[in-house]
Amino acid sequence: MHAAVSEQAGAPPGGPIERRAPRALKPYVALIRLDRPIGTWLLLWPGFWALALAATAWPDVRLLVLFGIGALVMRSAGCIYNDIVDRKFDAQVARTRHRPLASGALRVRHAVAFMAVLLGAGLAILLQLHWLAIVLGVASLALIFTYPLMKRITYWPQAFLGLTFNWGALLGWAAATGTLDWPAGLLYLGGIFWTLGYDTIYAHQDKEDDALIGVKSSALALGERTRAFLIAVYALSLVCFALSGALASAAWPFYVGLGAVTLMFGWQALAVRIDQPADCLAKFKSNLWVGVALFAGIVAARVI
Repeated sequence: MHAAVSEQAGAPPGGPIERRAPRALKPYVALIRLDRPIGTWLLLWPGFWALALAATAWPDVRLLVLFGIGALVMRSAGCIYNDIVDRKFDAQVARTRHRPLASGALRVRHAVAFMAVLLGAGLAILLQLHWLAIVLGVASLALIFTYPLMKRITYWPQAFLGLTFNWGALLGWAAATGTLDWPAGLLYLGGIFWTLGYDTIYAHQDKEDDALIGVKSSALALGERTRAFLIAVYALSLVCFALSGALASAAWPFYVGLGAVTLMFGWQALAVRIDQPADCLAKFKSNLWVGVALFAGIVAARVI
C-alpha cells in the first residue's frame, strides 16, 4: 500500500489529468497515479544524480531523457503490480479504497495487459543503454516484483523499497561510463537510507489501518522512536552522499547542494507530526526538493 504513491488519506482519486481524461481512460490514469508524480520523481532522482556525477561537464541529455521516460514507465508498471497484489488490502484502507482495482472500477486482466505494455516500453528504453546497464535493468525486476510482498513478512518493507527505488544510481553510472564504481555504490547506499526516512514518514499515514488488517511497516515498528530513527538514517544518507562526491572529485557546489539537503532533512526529522497524516504527506512530498538540490549541486560542480 505504500510504495511512494502519494495519496491523501480518505480522498478519492480525481486530479486534473484524470478529470480531463476520456471516461474509458480514467481508471488507467488513476491506476498509474498520473496525477501524483512524486513517486516518479523519487524513482528518477538517483539515476539523474549518477548521470550527472559520472559526467565531466553537463550530463548527457539523451540519457537524461531516456531515464526520465523510463522512470515514468517503470513507476507506472510498479504501481499496477502493487495494486494487483494489494487490492484486497487496499479495499480496507481509507486512503487506498478508491483505487481502481480495490474499488472494482477496473478488472485485473485489463490491468495486467496495461502493465505488459508498460514493461515492453521499459525494455525498449533499456535496450538503448550500455550492455552493463541492460543487465542491471533486467536484474532490477527481481526487486520490483518482490517489494509489494514484503509488508506481509517484515516490518521493514521500506528497506526493500530503498533497494528498488535507488537502483537507478547503479543503472545511471553504468549507462554513462560502462562500469560500476564506488561513487555509484555510495549514491545507492545513501539513497537507501534516504528512502528509509521518507517512506517511514509516508507509512505513518496508514499505521492504524495497517495494524487492524495485519500489514507491517517501519512506522508500526518504530512508533514514537520515529524521530530518532529519521535523524539517524538521514545522517547516514548525508555521509554516503558526501563520500560519493569526494570519491568522484566533485567541486565545491556539490557541497552547497548537500548543505541544502541537510537543512531539508533536519526540517523533516524535527518538524514532522507523525500522528497527522496531512503533515506526513507534506513532508514526504518535500523530498522532491531534496532531489532537485542534490542534482543542481552535482551539475554545478561538474560544469565549473
